[in-house]
Amino acid sequence: MLKILVTGANGQLGSELRRLSSVSPNSYLFTDVAELDVTDESAVDALVGSERPDVIINCAAYTNVERAEEEEAKADLLNRTAAGNLARAAARTGATLFHISTDYVFDGCAHLPYTEEDATAPLSAYGRTKLAGEKAVAASGCKALIFRTAWLYSEFGGNFLKTMLRLTAERDHISVVCDQVGTPTYAGDLAMTLFSIAEGGYYAGNEGLYHFSNEGVCSWYDFAVEIARAAGHDACRILPCRTEEYPTRAVRPAYSVLDKSKVRRTFGVEIPHWRESMLYCLARLSRQ
Repeated sequence: MLKILVTGANGQLGSELRRLSSVSPNSYLFTDVAELDVTDESAVDALVGSERPDVIINCAAYTNVERAEEEEAKADLLNRTAAGNLARAAARTGATLFHISTDYVFDGCAHLPYTEEDATAPLSAYGRTKLAGEKAVAASGCKALIFRTAWLYSEFGGNFLKTMLRLTAERDHISVVCDQVGTPTYAGDLAMTLFSIAEGGYYAGNEGLYHFSNEGVCSWYDFAVEIARAAGHDACRILPCRTEEYPTRAVRPAYSVLDKSKVRRTFGVEIPHWRESMLYCLARLSRQ
C-alpha cells in the first residue's frame, strides 16, 4: 500500500484529490495549514519523517496574483521556502515530490505553445516566486515531478469561472480582457492526472518537468462568453477590452498556452478540451 501526503488540501486541487482518494486502496494524508505549516522546516521534517510517505503532492501555494505584488515576501515563503522544505524532506526520506507550478513563469512573448525547454522570464511577483519554487525543488536533489498548469478553476474556492457566473447573473454588462490568451484548466482533470500517476506508480523513473492544462486555446473574454452562454445568462452583455483598459498591479503574460506533448507521451493521458471540462464543472456546480 502506498502512503500519499497531500499539502494545501483545502484548495481547489487538494479538494479534487480528496474526492478522488475515496476510491483508492492506498493511504492518503491530507494536510492544510491547520495540520502542517509547510513554511516551518522543522514541522515538515517531523511529519514527513514520522509518516514516511511514498509520494508528497504539494498543492500548497500563494496564488493571489494581484496581492503578491504587495506581499512578495509572503508569496515567496509559500511558493519557494515551503517547496524547498518539502523537497528536502522528500530527499531525506526517499519520497517522490509532485510539485505544482504555473504558466506565469513565462513572459508571454511566444506565438507557439510553450514547451518544458523554453526559457522562463516571469513578469510578476507570483511568477517569480513560483519559478523560485521550481528551482528550490531541483536544488534539493529529491525525486520530483513538477507540473506547470494554467488558469485553474473548479467547484471549490474562488476562481474565474465562479466569478463570471456571479457577475453575469447580477449585471447587465461586464468587460473582460480579450488580449490575454491561454487555456482554462479544470482542477479535476489535473487532479485525475496526478492521482493516476501516483496510484499506478508511474512516477518512478519519470521524474522531470511537465506541462498540463486542458486542450484548446482562448482568451479570458472567450472563456467568459462560453461560461455565460452555458449558464443561460444571456441578459448580460460581455464586452471585450484590452489589457491596457483594465490596469492591474501584476503584469500577466499575453500568451501562455502550454505544450502538453511530453505529459501525453510519457503517461498516456487523454486531456479533454477546455469547453468539455467547463461544461462538466458547471453541471457539478448546478447539483450543489
